[in-house]
Amino acid sequence: MSGRLYVVATPIGNLGDMSPRAAEALRGADIIAAEDTQTSMTLLNRFDIRIKLVSNHKFNETGVAGYFLKELQNGKNIALISDAGTPCLSDPGNILIRRAIENDVEVVGVPGPCAAVLALSVSGFDMQGFEFLGFFPRDGTGKKKLEKKLDGQSGVYVFYESPKRITKTFEYMAKNLPECEVCLCNDLTKKFERIYRGSPSQILKQLQENPDAEKGEYTAVAKFAESADDSGVSSGASPESAIVEFMVRQKCGAKEAVKCLAAENARNFGKNELYAASLNLKKMFGNER
Repeated sequence: MSGRLYVVATPIGNLGDMSPRAAEALRGADIIAAEDTQTSMTLLNRFDIRIKLVSNHKFNETGVAGYFLKELQNGKNIALISDAGTPCLSDPGNILIRRAIENDVEVVGVPGPCAAVLALSVSGFDMQGFEFLGFFPRDGTGKKKLEKKLDGQSGVYVFYESPKRITKTFEYMAKNLPECEVCLCNDLTKKFERIYRGSPSQILKQLQENPDAEKGEYTAVAKFAESADDSGVSSGASPESAIVEFMVRQKCGAKEAVKCLAAENARNFGKNELYAASLNLKKMFGNER
């Protein structure tokens, strides 16, 4: 009978955030697959856990996955941990989990700390959803792709950044993504914990004024509002909402709004599409003013 693979979240800094269940899962494992064995040893010593540690980092995870799978198939229980937080979020672990699933090994999640989720929870942004981007792109091509992806979009996006690159990243954002609102979290739960709030240019100034800016990892939550084209119509608007928005902005009737939007080809709405939308509005609201 196969063992189980436990995916265990560990503290992102404050060891007081270690859950009893996480400690129990580590104590009950036969092997702990750790991103960095020396880093993990500090955690294990703190909780008096004496279990065999085997490294599972981004440079060896493909090769070592076979060893872990064999041990699992021999009935051993393995706990997968990263240096901090929840495994597999910009950390190694996915290869081992995939191999386990492919071979019918039970995978059990042990939830706990996650820098991305913590940053979202303190951001204060009203969100129905968010997108996790991993680490902010390092090269120009990656940055341009991200800039294109975010152009004219609304929503909340979360990304990680290192302390050595944080200033350059916000220099880039201040120039190329200036309109977003950001909650930037530094060194969460640890010594240099600080939260910056504002536009990229405002945060850049705060970073430049902080002598400890290059200490501790960063998690950023960026909120983008819908942009509008030259007609004043928000991106992503339906033809009906585009008509209503134009009427409100320009203080005009539906007929004039349809005519103007069609002439300007706002958001690629055709004349027939806009006319049909105006009829839908008439059905919905009748003769109400």
